[in-house]
Amino acid sequence: MNRESLKESVRSQMPAARWQHTLGVVETSIRLAARYGADPDKAELAAILHDCCKSWPVDRQAAVIREHALSEDVLQYDKELWHAIAGAWVAEKEYGVNDPEVLDAIRYHTTGRAGMTLLEKVVCLADYIEPGRDFPAVNNIRELAEHSLEKALVAGFDSTIHFLLDRGKKIYPLTVLTRNALLFELESAGGTMREP
Repeated sequence: MNRESLKESVRSQMPAARWQHTLGVVETSIRLAARYGADPDKAELAAILHDCCKSWPVDRQAAVIREHALSEDVLQYDKELWHAIAGAWVAEKEYGVNDPEVLDAIRYHTTGRAGMTLLEKVVCLADYIEPGRDFPAVNNIRELAEHSLEKALVAGFDSTIHFLLDRGKKIYPLTVLTRNALLFELESAGGTMREP
């Protein structure tokens, strides 16, 4: 499937506002890829598909996860996480994406994971900071993104964790492990979150 046909297929499965978000993630992913040295073509492809089944009913997302034994533990946590796991499967099986790096960028764009690749960081961060996003910490995360993917992602995960804690929700363990892994990366590179 060529890129324009792919976009049209994905667009047809979501409301206009979700498609605008997707376009923002595409634009931001390409920009971050260029800035940090990731493959812009892979960044674009992962971004187009990152929310490909976000607008599906959650029971359909859960069915994909259960039927194909895909990280079923995620079903015990916030439904907002499910589309990433299901979406990676859909990208592979329905859209023919066979690049494991692109599939992982889709799979981990909500939770991250320890040892994230550059592409995974780019797409995950683009999802946080695309131009349509508006939440209390977003401008700080955007500013950090100009200097460090890792610092910006830590700030993004901090924002998510605070949001969940404030609402008394469970936190998916992989999110905490990802945040810690990013802090270890920063420490080993000689950086800290407190630097300007």
